[in-house]
Amino acid sequence: MAEQVNSLEELNQAVTGAEAEQEIPREPVRDDLGRSYATGKRKDAVARVWIKPGSGKVSVNGKDVNAYFARPVLQMILKQPFTVANVEGQFDVMATVKGGGLSGQAGAVKHGVSKALQLYDPSLRGALKAAGFLTRDSRVVERKKYGKAKARRSFQFSKR
Repeated sequence: MAEQVNSLEELNQAVTGAEAEQEIPREPVRDDLGRSYATGKRKDAVARVWIKPGSGKVSVNGKDVNAYFARPVLQMILKQPFTVANVEGQFDVMATVKGGGLSGQAGAVKHGVSKALQLYDPSLRGALKAAGFLTRDSRVVERKKYGKAKARRSFQFSKR
């Protein structure tokens, strides 16, 4: 039995070693203007995000980030990918976002910025992935069902 366990461990190490050798280094993806583009999504919001090297200026739908996302919590959400990747103030962000509310839009821009950063500089992928910023948050509002007041709430019961 112990021999089987050892052989399984050796087999797993051999497979992971083969996968590591086959791993192709990622190339940066940039357009003619030196920008990287990505789409971010959260709830019903969809954000189109372009990043390029710059002074850290962020504009959302043509407005400054402080004007568009007035709440400090939303501004903090947008800065998280830069903080985790340790590149604060090195990139300019231009984003257009549609759908959903402000919270969903902030999450969508964060997702788009994370994906664009990873495309611009593939070495940042590990930190962004470890923080969970490259994963699309699939939680959406549950649909309303017929015979119910909301998605799950029943109408008030009356005995008489």
